[in-house]
Amino acid sequence: MTQLPTDISSIPSIDAPTLKRWLHDGAEIGLLDVREHGQYGEGHPFLAVSLPYSRLEAEAPRLLPRRGARLVAFDAGDGVAPRAAAALRALGYTDVHVLQGGAPAWRAAGYTLFAGVNLPSKTFGELAEHIHHTPRISATELADRQRGGDKLVVLDGRPYTEYRKMNIPGGICCPNGELALRVQDLVPDADTTIVVNCAGRTRSIIGAQTLIDLGVPNPVLALENGTQGWYLADLPLEHGSQRKYADAISGDALPVLRERAQALARRHGVVTVDAAQVREWLADAGRTTYLCDVRTEEEYAAGTLAGAQHTPGGQLIQSTDQYIGVRNARVVVADDEGVRAPVVASWLRQMGWDVYVLAEGVAADVAAPVPQVRLPAPPAIATADLAAALRDGAVFLDVRPGMAYRKAHIAGARWTIRPRMGALDLPADARVILLAADPSVAALAARELAEMGIAQVRVNLDGPQAWRGAGLPMEAGDDVPADEDCIDYLFFVHDRHDGNKAAARQYLAWETNLIHQIDEQERSIFRFPVHPDQD
Repeated sequence: MTQLPTDISSIPSIDAPTLKRWLHDGAEIGLLDVREHGQYGEGHPFLAVSLPYSRLEAEAPRLLPRRGARLVAFDAGDGVAPRAAAALRALGYTDVHVLQGGAPAWRAAGYTLFAGVNLPSKTFGELAEHIHHTPRISATELADRQRGGDKLVVLDGRPYTEYRKMNIPGGICCPNGELALRVQDLVPDADTTIVVNCAGRTRSIIGAQTLIDLGVPNPVLALENGTQGWYLADLPLEHGSQRKYADAISGDALPVLRERAQALARRHGVVTVDAAQVREWLADAGRTTYLCDVRTEEEYAAGTLAGAQHTPGGQLIQSTDQYIGVRNARVVVADDEGVRAPVVASWLRQMGWDVYVLAEGVAADVAAPVPQVRLPAPPAIATADLAAALRDGAVFLDVRPGMAYRKAHIAGARWTIRPRMGALDLPADARVILLAADPSVAALAARELAEMGIAQVRVNLDGPQAWRGAGLPMEAGDDVPADEDCIDYLFFVHDRHDGNKAAARQYLAWETNLIHQIDEQERSIFRFPVHPDQD
């Protein structure tokens, strides 16, 4: 069995009521669900951030940039959290705790475990629709209007890669974070109705409401239930579409767009700060500051602020917990034209974040520290040498995602994942070949094996096509690993995109029910404006 690090016993544990109090005391906290993605998605606290143990050291520096932040590791009560906490300590994090008893203790204390992912963002979207009374259109009504030749444009608020998988016929890709900057180039006149859609609900609502709040003169509607609603209405979707916004923006339009965006940010209390202030914050050892570039992937790749994280604006709103791991931290957003960052900040402010716009944008003289984490790579083994290793009795461990293993794996290779490696019961002199898709996952799996006393480890990253080409025997199957063992895969979130109507219905029901599950403390994190018709 796995040999646990010697300092695990020194990691303090807290009970569920203490954690609940910490989550709402206004101080910084990172509640880290260190179970794998499937386990996390089946049920976790509302403000928990997914940081799977299988990837922990690779992802922690990005999610948790300040080593002194207050952190709590959360597991299934199965001992993974103490191991994760020890790994965090080894990275230099100094204020690390473990929830005693994990998820079962949280539930036993009377607190809710929420299914799904991106809970704060999804819940916020549902509340936004209720509070702003965002107008919507059903899939069947939209289809009827398209067939009738109505003047309308469908804008798909998802990233291009997601849009290309499936889209509403005629829809144009314009991710939500780009709407404020590019809508005028996509809509021919003020009489044209704009319909914003996404895969489900949140981005449809936020995208449509963004345009309404900006004062766009067109009629604007959110597509109810997005592409899933379209599919459930038995309407055809397009696949592989290439329509998208143009990269260029007319310089003549920018002053008006900038004033419109900044007026929106001011209405929501967003403050613009200069580079000197941000440099001071980044040097503050007592408070976490995130530096976020909200532009497109291509713009970010062409040049950004040193140490800035790429957080495309629409996705930052849609899935904030994938980018920001510490609640009550500062968030500084930047663009290069003064339109996208203020709009994104206006939404983050309503979501309860302490958010600021960087006045100089990505041209600022600002550099965020980039924590360096060295993950020593185990020695490689060439695909051409795998057959001989297999004949010589090497143990083949496949640490790729469970679903990838199901699709194709080398015959005789065993699927495993870092938190479960201790159950392999391997002898210390075992010669292990790790089959991986991600070098970081392979490095951390090798580290786990080393802690078990297994030092003879090599890795191959070439994948099934290369293995098959080398003549290695391959297998596939839908039941290994079994569903209950696929702890890295959340079935109902993913299967809704694969023709599974039951999964799509389950997902939409989950999404709309979120606002009925949160308690008053969880609801209080949001800062919606008060409308005249609200009490």
